[in-house]
Amino acid sequence: MIVCKSAAELEMMHRAGLIVWGVLDALRHMVRPGLTTLELNEFAERSAVEKGARPAFKNYRGYPASLCTSLNEEVVHGIPSGKRRLREGDILSLDFGVELDGYYADAAVTVPVGAIRPELETLLNVTRGSLDRAIERIRPGSRLGDVSAAVQEWVEKNGFSIVREFVGHGIGTRMHEEPNVPNYGDP
Repeated sequence: MIVCKSAAELEMMHRAGLIVWGVLDALRHMVRPGLTTLELNEFAERSAVEKGARPAFKNYRGYPASLCTSLNEEVVHGIPSGKRRLREGDILSLDFGVELDGYYADAAVTVPVGAIRPELETLLNVTRGSLDRAIERIRPGSRLGDVSAAVQEWVEKNGFSIVREFVGHGIGTRMHEEPNVPNYGDP
């Protein structure tokens, strides 16, 4: 069941979201060849705690870290390690969430590590474009299938495919709430 949030609840989620955004933005600027994914994790965890939030992923369903760091072909949930050094030409997905005063926020961004191959730059541009198209479809009266179909249409039109095994999700007083939000669908 999808739970509609009150204005006060949305404000609490917004506050948590600002922390997530701030940490991801700082991480995005830190990424460089030679850095380990564990160093990024330590920064993310420390930053959240300093802002009064709890890193939401740590120990969630047994996950051992505060940040998911997925390199190159890894789709999601890569575990940070002191042995995983970033290299020029990698792409890195950073997925981070916090809980603040009982409300969760969670987001992800994929960034280049230094200069990347043109096809990887195209991949990043297409994924950004798919998010833009999804946001354009969100308005009163729109349906989830319209949003999901817009993502799928853009991605496939640009020669890429959708990973169907993972979906987005609602969030609130729990990390994962309804609805599930696939990146494919029928309008």
